[in-house]
Amino acid sequence: MGDSFTEGIGDPEPTSPGGYRGWADRVAEELSSGCQDFGYANLAIRGRLLGQILGEQLQPALALKPDLISISAGGNDLIRPGSDPDALAQQLDVAVEEMTATGATVLLLNGPDIRDTPVLSMVRGRIAIYNENLRTIASRHNAIVADMWSLRQLSDSQMWAGDRLHFSPLGHHTIALMVLAALNVQHSLEPLEPTPLPQQKWQVARAEDFVWAKEFLFPWVLRRLRHQSSGDGISAKRPTPGPVLKNNHRTLSGQPTFPSLPD
Repeated sequence: MGDSFTEGIGDPEPTSPGGYRGWADRVAEELSSGCQDFGYANLAIRGRLLGQILGEQLQPALALKPDLISISAGGNDLIRPGSDPDALAQQLDVAVEEMTATGATVLLLNGPDIRDTPVLSMVRGRIAIYNENLRTIASRHNAIVADMWSLRQLSDSQMWAGDRLHFSPLGHHTIALMVLAALNVQHSLEPLEPTPLPQQKWQVARAEDFVWAKEFLFPWVLRRLRHQSSGDGISAKRPTPGPVLKNNHRTLSGQPTFPSLPD
């Protein structure tokens, strides 16, 4: 359950449903290894707010009678002016109680530390408060927290896609490793390190900042003003449980590099 993060935006893969792979698909591939009756559904849709995720995805998820439910939600709310991380956590608390009451294991993913990320860094405090609330929720309902805030590798610019809002294939791979560790399951994924990039002149970095603002930031702001969402007209890529095969996906070496984050 979730938004663009769980849908896999930033990790394009033409052979995957919806055209994206992402951390959740990667985790499912590992969990399915050696399990003949494994089924994986992904109900996440880009742009969804917490209330929409709970309203649209919770009951369909529970109807599947899953053994494991992951939910990453609230990020799109927190970047909006005036959002209240405590109020969001209260909504999530009620939903997690309903999930755990079914006997399913519930996995909560908190927010990453976006201290060095342009624009998003201004809501770092809200994310920190929300993360602490998630820990309280997890403790209350015996859920598991996959701690992205402590995943310091995500501070590297190559962990982020060119829009600087979503994770790159390398970022999704790194998060999948962390999630599998949080679930305490054996897997075959190996840690990958970003390729060192040459140091950029500040003029080049500023020029890239301008291009980024024109191509990604301004359209994002315009959608907010028009009350539009990137997920309008989009449906879940895996609405029903199905098998997941560990295909020979492209390697991460040779992936295009992305604009460096400004100082």
